[in-house]
Amino acid sequence: MLLHILLSIVITGSVLGAALIILLDDGETGRKIAWLLIIGVFPVIGLVLYLLFGLNPRHHLFFERRRRRFTDAVEAADLGPLIPEEVSDGIDERYRPLARMLARDPFETPSGGNSIELITTGDRKYHLLLEDLASAREYIHIEYFHFGNDKGGRDIRDMLVRKASEGVKVRFLNENIGNFPIRPGYYDDMKKAGVDVVRFTNPRRHIIDFITKLNYRNHRKIVVIDGRVGYTGGMNINDKYFLRWRDTHLRITGPAVCSLQYIFLESWITAGGDVDRPLSGFFSPRPVSPPASESAGQTLDGQTVQIVADEPHSLHSTLQMSYEWALYNAKDYCYLQTPYFAPPEPVLNALKSAALAGVDVRVMLPRESDTPLMRPVNRSYYKECLQAGVRIFERSGKFIHSKTFVSDDYISCIGTTNIDSRSFSINYEDNAYVYGRDAALMCRRVFMDDLGLSREIKMPEVLAWPWYKTLGQRVLRLFAALL
Repeated sequence: MLLHILLSIVITGSVLGAALIILLDDGETGRKIAWLLIIGVFPVIGLVLYLLFGLNPRHHLFFERRRRRFTDAVEAADLGPLIPEEVSDGIDERYRPLARMLARDPFETPSGGNSIELITTGDRKYHLLLEDLASAREYIHIEYFHFGNDKGGRDIRDMLVRKASEGVKVRFLNENIGNFPIRPGYYDDMKKAGVDVVRFTNPRRHIIDFITKLNYRNHRKIVVIDGRVGYTGGMNINDKYFLRWRDTHLRITGPAVCSLQYIFLESWITAGGDVDRPLSGFFSPRPVSPPASESAGQTLDGQTVQIVADEPHSLHSTLQMSYEWALYNAKDYCYLQTPYFAPPEPVLNALKSAALAGVDVRVMLPRESDTPLMRPVNRSYYKECLQAGVRIFERSGKFIHSKTFVSDDYISCIGTTNIDSRSFSINYEDNAYVYGRDAALMCRRVFMDDLGLSREIKMPEVLAWPWYKTLGQRVLRLFAALL
């Protein structure tokens, strides 16, 4: 009897505490009401679900506490003189507000004098990355959402092992939840060879930290080699990306590599990784390296690049805001590619507003999704987009995994961010923004090439879908943030 009373008191107190947290949250009202109803109807299950999936990380101390180790290291280091020189004056005046909005951190300011290669095939990424890794002399920093146990993944892993045996310091950040099916021994072999492997979400560090992080993935794809070469974009490390999918990635040399370095070190130290020198030692000026092998014809020099990260502890979703800004400020066109299309309400409104204003807004998605649930979720947004004049294209052939946009022959974005709530609010992401006509024309050309393999979806086709398919799409759309 006493146990029953105590249990009731604990549950009631927990429910009231959770309700207070939800009410004090600055998040969307609809989301708050939904969680209050769930917890009110199913107190125990609702509390568990809220702890796993409902916490608004931008307003909770678990995430800031986790990051404290990195912020302490930054405060102890004198990084001011090493921050790349801001070149906002070299950006078209129309786009300077975007650059200022994105530069919430000193290492996220735009920098000039970068060389970029736009990589649009997995084969190119595979061979180019292997060559750059082989050239490493001091260190390799690498973090990926997926790092496969297949031929391509093992080839990259074996190169990391080889470089570690040669005395190169290899720091490998493992997104362990995203790579859950891969056996632990796969990473143990790397550790034995001298690769420093750190799990991004570690249950041994703090159980509350682990529980509250289960729904939050490190979705970034970053490589930094000796501080001189950097990679980021949509491609992970496995044979799907190297052989079977169509994706877009960037190889960067120049000052913008410092931004990738900063983002990696934040993830690494936050996850519990150690460094063998003051942070300032990772930002010393490095010589610019040409592509490791003959270019595929998509290399540009002298580019202005801004690398921007977003994570659950950030007060504002700057990557989401960049999509909204690009759409609201587009004059002629804005072309977007994404494999997962479940735009939050502000982004959906921006898409529709731009199209209604006469901007040529096109969204390209894969004809078939890599997961059975995402295709109906993607399609649940077609009708209202088409009604506003947004043009929807589904690409056939290779599954398109690109996360890009290009607008008005000036601003291009290549990154890890999907157009969905998970990427904008839950995952750890990073995007590269390139300011300038040459890069935009190159990205626009890539979009047009993909358009040749795409079919435009028209309103009559959407209206002809059976009612039960439309209903199923709408039901699945409710759970889009968990997919």
